[in-house]
Amino acid sequence: MARAKASADQQLSKRVGFRLSETEYDTYLSKVGASGMTPSEFFRQCVLTNRTQIVERPRVSVERKRIMYVINKTGNNINQLAHVANSARVSGRLSESTFVALVDELEMITQLLKAHLHRVD
Repeated sequence: MARAKASADQQLSKRVGFRLSETEYDTYLSKVGASGMTPSEFFRQCVLTNRTQIVERPRVSVERKRIMYVINKTGNNINQLAHVANSARVSGRLSESTFVALVDELEMITQLLKAHLHRVD
């Protein structure tokens, strides 16, 4: 399934920049680091919500980062397989039974990955 495209007003297409002294920059980076956000997310939160205090996001464990990496890589590979299988099916080179079995396997992999991720929380 393709990811839905963001509407034109939701796409992050405009850059905003500002200059800081070395001391201000160091302070900015320490606040960004404490927030757990990227510098862009931090700046958007400050400006668009008129917040001067950003609440730190919970730290992500090393184990969860590793699992998310594996899940993301697996998801990319599964997506590529699904596209190839669908193309083969549309062109008549893949039987319906093989296609259904492949879809069932993809769904099982999805369920296993989700179950594993929930155990890590």
